[in-house]
Amino acid sequence: MKTIMNRMLTVALAGVLPVALMAQQPKIGHLRAYDQTGINVFEDLKSDSVPFDGLKVRFGAGFTQQFQNLKHENPGALNNNVGAYPGVSGNKLKVITAGFQTAQANLFMDVQLADGIRLNVTSYLSSKHHNETWVKGGYIQFDKLPFKGKIWSDIMKITTIKIGHFEVDYGDEHYRRTDGGQALYNPFMEGNVMDEFATEIGGEVYVKKNGFFGMFGLTNGMIKGNVDSLYAAKNPDGNLHKSPSVLLKAGFDKKLADNVRLRMSLSYYGNQSSGGNTLFGGDRTGSNYQFVMEENSANPSSATGAGTPLAFSGRFNPGFSKKINAVMFNTFFKVSGFELFGTLETASGRSATETSNRTASQYAIDGVYRFGKKENLFIGARYNSVKAGLANNAAGTGAGPIVYTNDVTVNRFALAGGWFLTRNVLLKAEYVNQVYNNFPAADYRAGGKFYGYVIEAVVGF
Repeated sequence: MKTIMNRMLTVALAGVLPVALMAQQPKIGHLRAYDQTGINVFEDLKSDSVPFDGLKVRFGAGFTQQFQNLKHENPGALNNNVGAYPGVSGNKLKVITAGFQTAQANLFMDVQLADGIRLNVTSYLSSKHHNETWVKGGYIQFDKLPFKGKIWSDIMKITTIKIGHFEVDYGDEHYRRTDGGQALYNPFMEGNVMDEFATEIGGEVYVKKNGFFGMFGLTNGMIKGNVDSLYAAKNPDGNLHKSPSVLLKAGFDKKLADNVRLRMSLSYYGNQSSGGNTLFGGDRTGSNYQFVMEENSANPSSATGAGTPLAFSGRFNPGFSKKINAVMFNTFFKVSGFELFGTLETASGRSATETSNRTASQYAIDGVYRFGKKENLFIGARYNSVKAGLANNAAGTGAGPIVYTNDVTVNRFALAGGWFLTRNVLLKAEYVNQVYNNFPAADYRAGGKFYGYVIEAVVGF
């Protein structure tokens, strides 16, 4: 039945979507554009000039197709030549060759329900994480309230309220990262190595005035709804209580001159007893470095190696699924065509099988120069470093238990360039080199690295 429903949905979209998208798209208030004009837009703008003249529905989309030529190796790992699928003990990496990745596609539906009230539903039509079409989330956003009275009008002049199942606003990097088929905002292929992205159920309240802004949010702290008890098998620490996640954000974002913009923000995300937190592993689509630094014996349920176990290749998840406290500081500075974006982050937490907290930290800096009449060309460079303590494994791979006595590090360097053929069509390429340090020899990532290039074609509207 599920397969039949998915096929019916695909057929319906194939027939209806092109007709809808060829028509004149209505304008929706307080909406970040899905094309080039949405670059370097963070929180939705509070000021808006779109008049309300009735209910409107707008469909948008993001499509990506990538060609990957990456190589990987782990010369420091024990038994790195052993481990043929379906699972001989060893640390052999998957055999990867140059080729096209699975294309990804997002569908955006935005509805202007009333004056200052907008609904969004985003669906993943195609992704590397899952084969079927599924919904990322949906939320309702209030920039005005349907209440009469000057007090409500005055409050909503500076206030925005978001309620639903949405991408939580922790830090600024998630506004620049690639999200499935929507890759126009990102001058590179990937976001941070320690990738901060989660969709959770809850609400956020923003206050903005004179360039200053603040946000308070409260969510369920999990990637989906959960009303059943947290059984002991998944919580050997005995703590079956679920706590909400608290989000705080404050900052400054303003044009200092016609061609100078400065933004600074400080964010906090905390959950003291989650049923399965995914702040550093909640991507619903998949990595854009496919199968790099993955064991050949990974994902025994699939002979092709597709699916969830290999969705996050090239990323690093510290594994703070039970308890987490994370702080991120971001700066964004733009002078004419040159922009500088920085991230400084620290986090601590543990999984349900641990009794004490571990820490992880990362920093990233990227510089991008956009040039051309409409800044339709760009070049950029990025450096990202992660340092973290890992939980000791109960069992290693061919060498007994793995004990992590020192912090491990992962460093990534990337060079990128791109060309907007139109504001909806982008062609970009990236060279990347990522190195894994201080992993013990029993870990398949010991002495690991991957390097090479990825080329990507993107459409967004």
